[in-house]
Amino acid sequence: MTCADMPVPSHASAGLRKRQVGAPVNWQQDLPEGWRPSVVEALDFTEFREYEMPACRTLGHDEEGELCFYAHRFTLTESRSDDDEDFYEIVAYSETVRGWRLRDGRWLIYRIVQNGDDGASGHGFYSFSEQAPR
Repeated sequence: MTCADMPVPSHASAGLRKRQVGAPVNWQQDLPEGWRPSVVEALDFTEFREYEMPACRTLGHDEEGELCFYAHRFTLTESRSDDDEDFYEIVAYSETVRGWRLRDGRWLIYRIVQNGDDGASGHGFYSFSEQAPR
């Protein structure tokens, strides 16, 4: 998963930007095998990590510098207590998005949303868009 080492918030700080050339990111993860010949290959990656909350974004560019891969992931937590004395964190909402630019200009987007603390990991779904995900 993109930003697999997504940090747990520990203190307030600015986000971190890191440029990576080559294929440090498994940008084809979640890309259906049948669609792989139809996507533009990402060669250059820029990763952004947020340290105030568990969140990250990765942008992949093709040989001409055009955006052809997009991924983000974030998790919102909240404190809960069963007895008003001991508190614990639960996932209130999380979202994972990955998008690939197709050779015809459209975007194939994969999104997983988890809403609430029911313990479900969320269900992923694919969609098409005329523009890159945000």
